[in-house]
Amino acid sequence: MRCRILSTATAGHPLQNKTQKLSRTGMSRFISHYGMLGVLLLLCILFSVLTLSEQQPSGENAARLLARELSRQATPEQGVLILAGSSSEDLLFTSRLSAELASQKFSRIKSLNGEPLKLRSELECLVDSGEGFSWFVTTPNFAPTVESIKNQLPAFASLPVLLPPTFRWPTFLLADNLRNVANQITVIAIIAIGMTMIIITAGIDLSVGSLLALSAVVTAWLISALGGESASSGVMVLGSMGGILLCGLVGLFSGLMITRFRIPPFIATLAMMQVAAGFGYIISQGKPIYQLPDGFIGLGRGADPLLGIPYAVILMVLLYLIAHIMMARTTLGRYIYAIGGNAEAARLAGIRVKRVLLFVYTLCGMLAGLGGVIMASQLKSGAPTYGLSYELYVIAAVVVGGTSLSGGEGRIFGTLIGAFIIGVIQNGMNLTNVESYTQKVVLGLVILGAVLLDQLKQQGMKLRGK
Repeated sequence: MRCRILSTATAGHPLQNKTQKLSRTGMSRFISHYGMLGVLLLLCILFSVLTLSEQQPSGENAARLLARELSRQATPEQGVLILAGSSSEDLLFTSRLSAELASQKFSRIKSLNGEPLKLRSELECLVDSGEGFSWFVTTPNFAPTVESIKNQLPAFASLPVLLPPTFRWPTFLLADNLRNVANQITVIAIIAIGMTMIIITAGIDLSVGSLLALSAVVTAWLISALGGESASSGVMVLGSMGGILLCGLVGLFSGLMITRFRIPPFIATLAMMQVAAGFGYIISQGKPIYQLPDGFIGLGRGADPLLGIPYAVILMVLLYLIAHIMMARTTLGRYIYAIGGNAEAARLAGIRVKRVLLFVYTLCGMLAGLGGVIMASQLKSGAPTYGLSYELYVIAAVVVGGTSLSGGEGRIFGTLIGAFIIGVIQNGMNLTNVESYTQKVVLGLVILGAVLLDQLKQQGMKLRGK
């Protein structure tokens, strides 16, 4: 009797074995869905460690730090001269510091912005007026200029120059750099939404880079023809819609070739890549189009005044939310997954496979067109050379984000994580002075590794199925 009890205890209770199996399945599913998020966090930690250095504050941050220093070292009765350049950041520095010192009851504050010659003449006028000052205050970048001016004016030669204190912080984690990473991946990430849907259907679209360039050229050409540098907001919207719709038509044509004539997606979109690139050169005559109004840069370079987040990044996030809801919560999303899993079974189940494929290729074309509008806005021009190799970066973002090249599996937010991984790798290598050729090698290995992991996962699923 005791032997049977021991045997049962050794074998384990069936419920316990089932619980362990479910636990392992849940863990593997969690890793499959969110493993790349862990990779992204590890990359951020790595580049944060590698870029840890002394930081020199600027702008409003420098003003806040200097206000604290002056409150410790100076008295409100002493005069303070605030000197800086004429850039927008320097203007923010002087205005914010003046406000901070005024709130601390400093009554003799003089802020000057401009070129060295202008500042020197203004300081000479202060000498003639007989007004006395006890401190020079400036930014680290402008300090050499202030020292040079001060040495040329004997009346100010003995005044100390106060700079904001430095601090140790990773360059990678600076707010400006993080905004730069998000802004740099915007175009790739937006196009990758459409590419994700296409790859989930077991297809591919190699024309997105050329469509980006075509959209930028057509948008710039329409705006230039309808108003040029004095074009109204309506003309800018009309030109942008023209570029987006044209790219959508090209995507629709690719879908027709694939669904009606059964041309492999690789060949059909490769041909359209060449056609779109050719039309871009024909329309622009091989030259960039620069005749665009200043207001056109709002989408590509503008940012929310309160949060400081670029408008293009906000648009990207909204598009990902919409795409996620569509893929996870709608019938159309389920159809897209079903076609990628087994197109014939989906057709027999009553799904109109051809219509769904036409939709995803058209949508991908329109998103490539939107990417071209954003790039034209960022660069304030349209040129047929834009978007070179972008199809590779877009496909890389989709694959690194966990979408299977075999179709039927993928997540929209996984693609966003994949785009950020590529952006972080490129930005981190730039900050650590890795040469561009080495960056191409690293990016190629990242893509290869992602595809290899996908293949190993597919083989593991087949073995478990057997």
